Amino acid sequence: MSPLLDVKDLNVSFNQDGETIRAVNGVSFHVEKGETVALVGESGSGKSVTALSTVSLLPESAEVSGSVVYKGDEMVGASVETLRKVRGNDISFIFQEPMTSLNPLHTLEKQLRESIELHQGLKGDAVKTRIVELLDKVGIRDPESRLADYPHQLSGGQRQRVMIAMALANDPDLLVADEPTTALDVTIQAQILELLAKLKDEQGMSLLFITHDLTIVRRFADRVCVMKDGEIVEHGATKEIFDNPQHPYTIKLLSAEAAEAPGPVPEGAETVAETDSLRIWFPIQRGLLRRVVGHVKAVNDATISVRAGETLGIVGESGSGKTTLALAMMRLIPSEGRIAVLGRDITSQPRGAGEAGAWDSFKRSFSSSDRRKIRKLRSDMQIVFQDPYGSLSPRMTVEQIIAEGLAIHKVGDGRPQRELVAEIMEEVGLPLGAMDRYPHEFSGGQRQRIAIARAMVLRPKLVVLDEPTSALDMTVQVQIVELLRKLQERHKLAYLFISHDLKVVRALSHKVIVMRNGDIVEAGDAATIFDAPQSDYTRQLMAAAFDLHAERVA
Repeated sequence: MSPLLDVKDLNVSFNQDGETIRAVNGVSFHVEKGETVALVGESGSGKSVTALSTVSLLPESAEVSGSVVYKGDEMVGASVETLRKVRGNDISFIFQEPMTSLNPLHTLEKQLRESIELHQGLKGDAVKTRIVELLDKVGIRDPESRLADYPHQLSGGQRQRVMIAMALANDPDLLVADEPTTALDVTIQAQILELLAKLKDEQGMSLLFITHDLTIVRRFADRVCVMKDGEIVEHGATKEIFDNPQHPYTIKLLSAEAAEAPGPVPEGAETVAETDSLRIWFPIQRGLLRRVVGHVKAVNDATISVRAGETLGIVGESGSGKTTLALAMMRLIPSEGRIAVLGRDITSQPRGAGEAGAWDSFKRSFSSSDRRKIRKLRSDMQIVFQDPYGSLSPRMTVEQIIAEGLAIHKVGDGRPQRELVAEIMEEVGLPLGAMDRYPHEFSGGQRQRIAIARAMVLRPKLVVLDEPTSALDMTVQVQIVELLRKLQERHKLAYLFISHDLKVVRALSHKVIVMRNGDIVEAGDAATIFDAPQSDYTRQLMAAAFDLHAERVA
């Protein structure tokens, strides 16, 4: 019996500035009916290009050769009419970022209606009934009430469920899921994966799953194809690949796990930052006079501390208050309660912080002496953000990016700026020859090293690390974790490490606080939190991160 999808000797190349770049080189694999096949590998290995080639969704500049046979029909070189019948009907896609895949100007009903009317020919109430049925199937609560919602009104998990509903609208035989859970919290990730497994079994679908997360592959896939530099270097049954990998690259991927725990905090380490009963509430205003009718309670009564050479991990789902807490500690948003950095109280409590004039009051609260006090501490408090693509100016060279803070804060020891930049670049593992290049010329891991260098060149005492590894491949994550540990040990840095990747949190953190809906539901040393969590919510997070079989906490 022929496989559902059979790819043989697939080659894809792109012409870029007169140079031919080979993205996929001689790839062959197949997907049987009802089977899950995973394509794994680092960014740039050719996984997504291979998947898009199945229904010729590549740009016109792509040169494709080889064979892609779906149900006996050749897709390479097929007519537009043939491809249109297959796309979204027989073969559907779920992409990584639903906010770029969903139209922000259209309601959920309109976006789902378009696909159903195009492929199934249903009209009127029959379409609406089908839409409600789909949304209910993918776990959207009270689906009829959500039909008029726009994508921005949904959470990340809900948006991904809508994407799955759109993909399933026409009962496809093959579902291609391209990194569908990378940007999601661990609990939402577990729910989405369980949903896909359930729908696959119920509808007898086949699944082509693209990811760099091997934990998901181990639990979810029947067979695995490992890709590197556009080629499949190893393939086989999932258990066989994980238990007895043959290719050096597969072995490298499977061993890409950060160390289990960090070294001890130095004896007598001083407290670098602390809060006492910190509260951050944002006003909800309504009406012409903008009266305050309620508050978004982002953080409630947070009392925390972090010492020199210590990492405080802050975990929880999106919207739990993790980043808000860190920004308040940096005095970047208004708050109530005490904040101290390096033994200095920097609270300077603004009046009416929880009311309508919070932001104006927050700005006015800074007297000239307050501003000078905070300005002196700014170089001691630095942030490394999640997205190395968005946090670096594309118009500045690496030297300019790293050196910007030196000029603003007038930091240095009298040596030339270029020498200071060269020193920190060497420390974070960047080639000195890259100093005059621009961010787009670097990989994701290198860009994150640039962002780390920009923070570290000021020799700070406190560094907020806001999801610094979530957008990176597993092997690159390990490198960045090791770099952060090395810098912490060398410079006795205090880290606030915010992440939903609990494996990375475990590798970096000495203490952990678990946040939910603005509250700290559990706090303690990392080993205790990970090995013997006390709250139901913490146990749910741990199960989702390490077992991927978490049940939802009401």
